Amino acid sequence: MDAGLHHTAAEQRRQGDAAVTDHLLRRDIRTLAFELAQVVRRHGSESLAKLTEQARDLAKARREGNAGADAALQKLITSLDTATLGDVVRAMSCYFDLANLAEDRHRIRVLRDRERRRHPAPRSESIGDAILQLQQRGFTATQVRELLGHLVVELVFTAHPTEAKRRTVRNSLRRLRDDLIELDRRNLLPRERDRMVHNIQTDLACLWETDPLRPNKPTVIEEVRRSLFVVDSLWDVMPWLFRSVMTGFEQAFAGEKLPQPGGSLPGVVRFGTWIGGDRDGNPYVTAEITSRAIGILRETALCMHIEQARDVSQVLSISTSYHPVSPALGRAIEQATLRWEEVHQFAESRHPGEKYRLWLRVIRHRLEKTLSPDPYDTGDHRAAYTCSTQLLADLQLIVDSLRATGHGALADGRLLDWMIRTRVFGFHLARMDIREHSERLHASVDELARQAGVCDNYLALGEDERCAVLTQTLERQQARRIRIDALSPETAETFRLFLLLEREARTFGLEPLGAAIISMTHHVSDVLTMRFLGQLAASFEGHDDVAARLPIVPLFETITDLERCGDMLDALLCDPVYRQYVRDAGDEQICMVGYSDSCKDGGFLASNWGLFTAQERLADVAGRHGVKLTVFHGRGGALGRGGGPAARGILSLPSTSNAGSIRITEQGEVLADRYDDPEIALRHLEQVGYATLLKAAAIDPPTPDDWRRAMDTASRASFAAYRSLRDDPAFIDYFSCATPIDIIESMPIGSRPSRRSGQRELESLRAIPYTFAWTQSRHMVTAFFGVGAGLEAVGDWDLLRQMYRQWPLFHAVVHNAELALVKADLDIARRYALLLDNPADGERLWRVIRDEYERAKAALLRVVEQDELLAGAGWLQRSVQARNPYVDVLNFAQVELLGRRAKLLNQSRPNGELDAVEQQLRLSVQGIAAGLRNTG
Repeated sequence: MDAGLHHTAAEQRRQGDAAVTDHLLRRDIRTLAFELAQVVRRHGSESLAKLTEQARDLAKARREGNAGADAALQKLITSLDTATLGDVVRAMSCYFDLANLAEDRHRIRVLRDRERRRHPAPRSESIGDAILQLQQRGFTATQVRELLGHLVVELVFTAHPTEAKRRTVRNSLRRLRDDLIELDRRNLLPRERDRMVHNIQTDLACLWETDPLRPNKPTVIEEVRRSLFVVDSLWDVMPWLFRSVMTGFEQAFAGEKLPQPGGSLPGVVRFGTWIGGDRDGNPYVTAEITSRAIGILRETALCMHIEQARDVSQVLSISTSYHPVSPALGRAIEQATLRWEEVHQFAESRHPGEKYRLWLRVIRHRLEKTLSPDPYDTGDHRAAYTCSTQLLADLQLIVDSLRATGHGALADGRLLDWMIRTRVFGFHLARMDIREHSERLHASVDELARQAGVCDNYLALGEDERCAVLTQTLERQQARRIRIDALSPETAETFRLFLLLEREARTFGLEPLGAAIISMTHHVSDVLTMRFLGQLAASFEGHDDVAARLPIVPLFETITDLERCGDMLDALLCDPVYRQYVRDAGDEQICMVGYSDSCKDGGFLASNWGLFTAQERLADVAGRHGVKLTVFHGRGGALGRGGGPAARGILSLPSTSNAGSIRITEQGEVLADRYDDPEIALRHLEQVGYATLLKAAAIDPPTPDDWRRAMDTASRASFAAYRSLRDDPAFIDYFSCATPIDIIESMPIGSRPSRRSGQRELESLRAIPYTFAWTQSRHMVTAFFGVGAGLEAVGDWDLLRQMYRQWPLFHAVVHNAELALVKADLDIARRYALLLDNPADGERLWRVIRDEYERAKAALLRVVEQDELLAGAGWLQRSVQARNPYVDVLNFAQVELLGRRAKLLNQSRPNGELDAVEQQLRLSVQGIAAGLRNTG
């Protein structure tokens, strides 16, 4: 056994039952680092191991202020050939993967320790904890039951290209995680420990020699299948989440109970997806692809239910020799046997007394029929379920029968888990959202309206005239004039999407379908295009009514649109045709706010305040029209895109905008970080539910007017400062040369192009790679620039300190800006700035960014009344400080490789070295992303 793992075993024995401390985390990181070094020596070379160690030591010395360390590190990096430099980058990247693994594992240790010490009280920041807090504030059981009855948190998975790590690498890390969990078990026999040590060493060797880069961009269907990796975790986690809610309610209210999942309790947490439905700027998402994506989700869900039926059947071997089943279940079995010949055949081959198993076989038979390619083509005697509520009803028959015969414990075991899963996942796993750009929708309306004889030149109309066209009633004969083969390819594809949605809704209902989202919503007519195209598709199919009545969701993404969103929603709800559409949908309206593009447009502080006030405006308008508002938050993982702890973000929202219903995107690397490990997934869902329930209770006091005036002032000054940077004539060149944006755009990490159009301009570049690039070069512009100017403009530091202590919004803004400043490094950023063709422009703009960094740092420290950033979050500060030297090595390497690439691009003929340099640059992007635990 290697020394590093001997150390692990000895440490475990010494720790005994002591409380979990950071010492265990440091132990794990040292152990994994030691084993990684051994792997590098065995499967790389001794010289590579020494080089990596030397670079790390110089980076540490540089951070400690050693005068010669900076130049020595630069000299070392410059002296290495491209292949060797790439190996150093790979070693550092592997180290960060292992450090992240250790941190996640330690987080679980801490969570389990806290839960153990708090028992029987609910875990802090869980839904049970929120229930207890409400009870202590005087809420009655009836009031909390009503709040829970309206609580719906929908987490929407996206394939936004920020997950830089291969799925194969993720699987290797998952195996290592499982190895470490096993190694931590007490009372392992020597042979068991030796085996686990061997597994760790071999898994590390495989990780080291696995190509970390995908050879090609994934297809959309590959992205759909790849997203299913979270399903196993969530399938396991959801029953635990629901049980904690029910237990927390009973504890808080002296044994009073909530409805069972088969009753009136809603999903609490459910899931949606854009993967396969997000068409905005992605030509690879077609109607056919969307259909296949919905089919894959449906097939996966049904297969999991079939497996669940087998699992429960293994347990429910109770014989009627001891207890008869309930009359209702008995009749259902008899009817199924008479109705379906297949059921009759396997009923005769079963043990005659095992009625529960027989009924479970009936359920399995029906699920298998539902899984067939044409489940509803066999007339009235079809066995297929038409919806998941029918499965719930069949399961409820078993539950009622078991309870009636004294087997409540069995009913509350695997069966209850299955019912919870059915309630959450249905036959669809995640509801498919559709997203399209407003310009594409208008272009399609123009062409289709012309063919249908509705309007000759729609695009030439003014806004009021467009709305009149879009709200008129269409006749079937108008739709029959449409010839899809005579449409342009773009319009034909858009129309096929709406035909697909109509057919899906008529076949499977609305359960598998989510929302219809319009990117870059600027006008009322943008929203009405969705209704018009849906009505046209239904008429084309020969129907008077529209089956695919998806919620239509305007997406407000720019600072101007956030300011105008209230007026726009008011105009929409004043339109009688659209108001009826909303009324038919249960008087619920979803509005989406975009964190990424608003930050790219106006900077961090203006974006945060714009998002907050926009939600207030939307809530006010919805309330006046008697409509329930759900705000859909387009958040990313990076700090400049709404990142940071999800619960803190929710608690900072205005209470008026949250009636217990909220939608949030889960993007890119966030999926793996939050859902790869079941215990971390459970914790994340708990915290999101906790925060949403507390906000739904509307227990926050109104925001004081002087706080609002201060934020208005700060926002205006911050916006002006950010736009002065972004509008500088040299800014685009600076961004192009002082960040690895070209490499990020070329990486095969997502099917979607990084630009909405092929034009090489800032406006067409999506906010995700924009933020990704600034993060890589340690500028972190999108997460702090303008904060210093904004706070200085307010100038009343006592007021700002009061806001920080008492206002969740401002507290979250300050904390996230602090974290951004800690992760930023303007000395590193200057190395990127010097890559510009015009060094004077690079130096000048770098100084602008550096000065705002210093201004923001000084202002934030005055607000939090500390001498250093993140002083109030010691563990986070220590984590970032420990990582910084290692990240610095990767940044030095990336700058060197970018310089080599620029020289090679200037050569007149192709050079094979260019491919090698770009390959190592992609590796550096992955490594820095892992080191900072952020991409886009």
